[in-house]
Amino acid sequence: QVQLVESGGGLVQAGGSLRLSCAASGRTFSHYGMGWFRQAPGKEREFVAAISWSGGSTYYADSVKGRFTISRDNGKNTVYLQMNSLKPEDTAVYYCAADRTRFRTVVAESGAFGSWGQGTQVTVSS
Repeated sequence: QVQLVESGGGLVQAGGSLRLSCAASGRTFSHYGMGWFRQAPGKEREFVAAISWSGGSTYYADSVKGRFTISRDNGKNTVYLQMNSLKPEDTAVYYCAADRTRFRTVVAESGAFGSWGQGTQVTVSS
C-alpha cells in the first residue's frame, strides 16, 4: 500500500496560479501511474489529470487542458499539478491518487487508482 500526502492548496484570485504536490511513500513510486482528481461541494469526484509511470504520457480533462500541467519527479517520489489561469469553477478539494497496477499506460478512471491522499482545498475567488 502506498501513502500519499498532498500539499500546496490555498486561496487564490481568479487568473492566479497554484502548484499542488503529492509525496508518496510505501512502494516503488516510479513503477506506478499517478492522477489528480477533484471534488466540489455537492458534486461527484471528477478526473483532472494523469501521468504514466515513466512520465512520458499525460492526459487531461477537457476543462483543464491548456491550463494545468501534471508532472512527476521519480527521484523525489512526488507528483505535481501546476494550475494556471485558475477559475472560480476550479474550486474543489483536490486528491492525489496512485494506480493499482504497475507499468500501465496512463488511465483516467477512478477505479484504476487504489490509493488516495487526504485531499487539499483549492479555492478560487472571483
